Amino acid sequence: MMLFEGWGSIFRVLMVGSLAYAGLVILLRVSGNRTLSKMNSFDLVITVAFGSALSTILTSADLALATGMAAIGLLVMLQFAITWLSVRSRGLSKTVKTAPSLLLENGAFRPDALRRTRVTEDEVRSAVRQHGYGDLERIAAVVMESDGSLSVISKQDLGSGSALEGLPRQAN
Repeated sequence: MMLFEGWGSIFRVLMVGSLAYAGLVILLRVSGNRTLSKMNSFDLVITVAFGSALSTILTSADLALATGMAAIGLLVMLQFAITWLSVRSRGLSKTVKTAPSLLLENGAFRPDALRRTRVTEDEVRSAVRQHGYGDLERIAAVVMESDGSLSVISKQDLGSGSALEGLPRQAN
């Protein structure tokens, strides 16, 4: 019994799994690209919940496919509603997304921001190197984005600096 329960349970996993997979793809396609975009912490939670729901649908003989798909549909609708509302409400957006943080400014590290984001100077240097720079003095800014990625902006490419608007800056 531990190694093989019978062909019925295997057939159920194959059938329900295929239908659940197709349903998940359709729901994600309908919900739009934002559902599968680069993830911030809110998006990660939803993605884990999708996986958990799909796993339960596949492995629980006590859960009907329609019930499981309703759960996944609810998650998709909640994701859509929260993202739709967060685009329209700055307060909600701040609640569900982390704000970008300026980690390096004009070649100088910002220790307060590094501590708050739990990023090391070595990680910032690595991002600078990955963007093809060998000297921090050539860098105007390194920003930790809300999805956890590090953006590197050289002094040469800074222009007016309008992309850095809204980030806390150090007094010059």
